[in-house]
Amino acid sequence: MTTHAISPQTGILGDAFACECGAVLAGRMTAELHAAENGLCSVCLGSGQEEMAPGLTHGCTACAATGGRKEQVIWQLAYAEAEHLITIAVVRGIVANFDGPFHLSEAADAVRAGMGLPAGRLPVGPRVRDLLLEMQAAGEITMLSAPDEMIGSDMVLYRDPQWQRAHTLGL
Repeated sequence: MTTHAISPQTGILGDAFACECGAVLAGRMTAELHAAENGLCSVCLGSGQEEMAPGLTHGCTACAATGGRKEQVIWQLAYAEAEHLITIAVVRGIVANFDGPFHLSEAADAVRAGMGLPAGRLPVGPRVRDLLLEMQAAGEITMLSAPDEMIGSDMVLYRDPQWQRAHTLGL
């Protein structure tokens, strides 16, 4: 069995990639096609990591950090189904039932319960988040972010539950 690990290469001709199987891939599209043909995620090219900015990486959201094409396709199909089922009208109806400020998780839980979806069935949270951002862009709602905890008088703590790590930011 041939190993396929695709990595970016620097060169004078722009984006280039190389695979452990010996293939030299000119351009991102060629690398994505090679990854997909060999069962690898076409977003992270099989590494399981996405580079958000130079030196800043996190687990690939397209394949759940597995590097596999199967997981990427399953996620894409689940997200497409969520887009079909969870419409802006559904989220507007949920938001209208809140008397004051609410958490994204509360809105997602209300959508999940209202539609009778078991936890993990569809990416409800990300879909609700996208629609809330759309509503904010249209001026229908205002979204705020608040720190999870104050540390002393000059530090706040933001927790990122998706990645189970905490970040401290100075004020």
